[in-house]
Amino acid sequence: MLTYTAKPNVYAGLAAWLLRIPVISNVTGFGSVLNEGGLKQKLIMTLFKFSFRRSACVMFQNSTNMKLAEESGMVKGEHMLIPGSGVNTERYPLLPYPEDGKIVFNYIGRILHDKGVDDYIEAAKRIKVEYPETEFNMLGFIEPTEMHYADLLKELEEKGIVKYRGSQKDIKPFVAASHATIHPSTYGEGMSNVLLESASSGRPVISTDNPGCMETFIDGETGLLYHGGDVDALCNRIRKFIALPNAERKSMGEKGREYIKANFSRKIVNDAYLEKISKLCR
Repeated sequence: MLTYTAKPNVYAGLAAWLLRIPVISNVTGFGSVLNEGGLKQKLIMTLFKFSFRRSACVMFQNSTNMKLAEESGMVKGEHMLIPGSGVNTERYPLLPYPEDGKIVFNYIGRILHDKGVDDYIEAAKRIKVEYPETEFNMLGFIEPTEMHYADLLKELEEKGIVKYRGSQKDIKPFVAASHATIHPSTYGEGMSNVLLESASSGRPVISTDNPGCMETFIDGETGLLYHGGDVDALCNRIRKFIALPNAERKSMGEKGREYIKANFSRKIVNDAYLEKISKLCR
């Protein structure tokens, strides 16, 4: 059995143990669990520990989560690091880079506080004052628990600060029209698919030093890094990006794609799974 994400790792993992079915668990991140305190956090971490110790192999999508699991005693048996879920570089090919002129930024993801949307919005407000020709898009569905963003985004769109594009089945046209992807996640992820797919498409990324984000690019070469939650730092990185010659932005995106192909190809992930499955079937 293969399990993926927190709840399936715990519930399906426990069921597999009771049924004596070998299981490979994939840890996509601990997310907001790490921000919890007291008994709730202890209970959740205990469940992870109980489940992971009974897995044939636990796969971690970033080294920070793996180190935490090792130091807390969550894992004792076989475990390994994989490059997230990987990205299909053929499905996300190198896209032609837009010409110089109006600089377009994309936020792609759920409209959710923990994803850093408030930082993105605040940065857009500040940058639009200095560079009114810039464009800040937001793509993704609004979480049902955070519907207050619906009115806020409508207001911001009327003011010309952001353009809310809603939930899109195909983000490629928006990525193609953009100069960079901004991913301001305020907590650690397993490995950001948004950053992997954007970089695979030849777009520089601006993102945080949080786990699951910082691993996907090289600061100053394929993207720009800042400390998560620091809006001043985010604005400075955006200003730096805007000041770059367009040829340098394009080169940054091309280097990013090569970095993704070498380190985050989905084939790497698939081969890791096949190796472990073959071992269990012997």
